[in-house]
Amino acid sequence: MQTDIDSFLLHLATERGLSVNYQLSTRTSLEEFARWAAVRGVTSVGDVDAAHLSDHLGDRRRAGLAASSVKLIAVALKIFFRFLAARQRIPVDIAETLPLPRIERYLPETLNESQVERLIEAIGDQEALGMRDRAIAELLYASGLRVSELCDARLEHLDLESGIIRVTGKGNKTRVIPVGAKAREAIAHYLERGRPELVSRRTGSEIFLSVRGRRLTPARIWQMLKAAAGRAGLETAVYPHLLRHSFATHLLTHGADLRVIQEMLGHADISTTQVYTHVESSRLKDIHHRFHPRA
Repeated sequence: MQTDIDSFLLHLATERGLSVNYQLSTRTSLEEFARWAAVRGVTSVGDVDAAHLSDHLGDRRRAGLAASSVKLIAVALKIFFRFLAARQRIPVDIAETLPLPRIERYLPETLNESQVERLIEAIGDQEALGMRDRAIAELLYASGLRVSELCDARLEHLDLESGIIRVTGKGNKTRVIPVGAKAREAIAHYLERGRPELVSRRTGSEIFLSVRGRRLTPARIWQMLKAAAGRAGLETAVYPHLLRHSFATHLLTHGADLRVIQEMLGHADISTTQVYTHVESSRLKDIHHRFHPRA
């Protein structure tokens, strides 16, 4: 089975162009299944049947794995056996009817506009690191980037004059996103006065640099935002994705089209973006309940 898994992963990398993280996650899921099957005497993909797949997912769920994690395993198995059937390694796709676990959709947390303002204002911009951190917070909120996209953003992908940035997100998909005036101002200030102080001989073209002049890590951005939230007196736990959620929710609140928000966020499926309509609906119902005399 390992040979077939290796062949499938090579297909994902070379023909599908999927991200390294996705490949690693898929490999983990498939090799875990292979070990589970081997214990039961099943070592070849030709000996696997639909019951084996269902039993494996059931075991993972009973072991305490979250429904979302079980769904990732199920998806990995489905695309693996679809690949095997297409390459005629097995006569039929035994995973075609494998059901995907239902996942409860939780409303994403957001900051309100006042809280975002307080957070950003709590980040000083007089020193090089402060200029950098202020530009990061402004860009995360202005463009709704994933933190990994921000860390990978390069100078050649940023056009401050036109107010756009090009990033590569999940599935190795590239998109162009507007950058607001406040963010452009903060980034320009950092590039002019802050970044030159952080450059070293080993510096690449990443926009945001560490104190050693290297690519900034997501963990460092998380730490920076947490510290800024403390200074701002925010009781909400602040993390990079919270600004992405806030970006989308505030756009929707001010009348942006859901399809436009989907494009800016880089969501492959509109249903992923639709969760923000529920956030806004919940907010409106809460206001109605609190202030309407007959609510």
